[in-house]
Amino acid sequence: MFSSSAPIQRPQSLREQTYQVLRASILSGELEAGSRLVEVQIAEKLQVSRTPIREALQQLQKEQLIVTDKNGNLRVISFSPEDARHLYRCRLALEQESVLEACQYATTEQLAKIELIIQQAEKAIAQKNNQLTSYQLLHIDYQFHRVIAECSGNPWLALLLDQLFDKMALLRIQTIQQNLQVLEIRTEHHQIFAAIAQRNSKQALTAIRNHLTASQNRVILELERFILNSPLQK
Repeated sequence: MFSSSAPIQRPQSLREQTYQVLRASILSGELEAGSRLVEVQIAEKLQVSRTPIREALQQLQKEQLIVTDKNGNLRVISFSPEDARHLYRCRLALEQESVLEACQYATTEQLAKIELIIQQAEKAIAQKNNQLTSYQLLHIDYQFHRVIAECSGNPWLALLLDQLFDKMALLRIQTIQQNLQVLEIRTEHHQIFAAIAQRNSKQALTAIRNHLTASQNRVILELERFILNSPLQK
């Protein structure tokens, strides 16, 4: 029985494909924060039945990327300034541990990978007529912080940060679409890397705290401006 060594090859299920499309649309900002998700409309656009759509939406609800409003409608989650403060406090707790462990355990190869990400960011942003999207900039930022977490050698730390970064991506896509300067992925990242490369844990902690505090302040300022200028406030 099962004499063949080759595993059965199966294409992604419709549910998985639908989930991936919707998730990418949310995290890229294509589906804007607060926008309503209607099964019938999604089915027509993606040309699939409502069953895989319903299953995909249920999974996205579990991940808290979409929520139910007071009228029972499904909407892409929208973050308030207070949400931002809570998320950044969680991130700071995790990333302080991340840089401390990285200072101790980062390999030469991992340090080279982090430095390459910084160089790619600097080159991309410095280019004239740069066509980087907000989502691409966020991905570069994610790679930087993700590799540092990998340096720790703690898979649970990396997993927790991955879960948090989904929410952070949504939070920040709300703001950087209005102002790309909200995302600082050059000077502050370089300071964090320099401290880790020198195995200076005290300096690394200071750098990550300064980076995340400054990022939080930039994000909250843009959120407050957005809320102030929202048609609902006028």
